[in-house]
Amino acid sequence: MNKVELVSFLADDAGITKRDSYIVIKSLLKGITRGLCDDGVVKIAGFGTFSVIRRKARRSRNPKTGSPVNVPSKVAPKFKSSPKLKKVVAKNWTPQE
Repeated sequence: MNKVELVSFLADDAGITKRDSYIVIKSLLKGITRGLCDDGVVKIAGFGTFSVIRRKARRSRNPKTGSPVNVPSKVAPKFKSSPKLKKVVAKNWTPQE
């Protein structure tokens, strides 16, 4: 499901216009982003936890040439799903062929 499909689903499910649905989704994503930037953690009960992790600098190898490369440290977002979400997905997921 992409963002357009999510907007359509929310509009149909909540009985609101697609425009209002888009505004709600945009605001939700903005709130999650702001929460990560300000606090480093966003917890949504029954869904999961968004957090920020720091990755250490490391040395790696260029797969093409084999020469060593320095990979700088960085900050990245992370998501850990709740046990409830894992259970629902495991029960209802059907593989796409």
